[in-house]
Amino acid sequence: MEYDIEIRPRALKDMKGLPRADAGRILDRIERLRSDLAGDVKRLTQSTAEFRLRVGNYRVLFDVAGPLVVVRRVRHRREAYSG
Repeated sequence: MEYDIEIRPRALKDMKGLPRADAGRILDRIERLRSDLAGDVKRLTQSTAEFRLRVGNYRVLFDVAGPLVVVRRVRHRREAYSG
């Protein structure tokens, strides 16, 4: 299934604070989500976001609403699940 990607302003703000190389790698992995949620994706149980994508030491927290992937946050792994 092909998905559309929506990156929320908060996630864009999160990425602005990252090193350029890391932000570029994260954007590449987000683009791969378009085709069948490709990547290291896991469903979350105790979080506000429904899924996470692992990109090195960073976690992309997102929801899926029909054919739309909504990226909510991009956080370092030590901060990603603490609210």
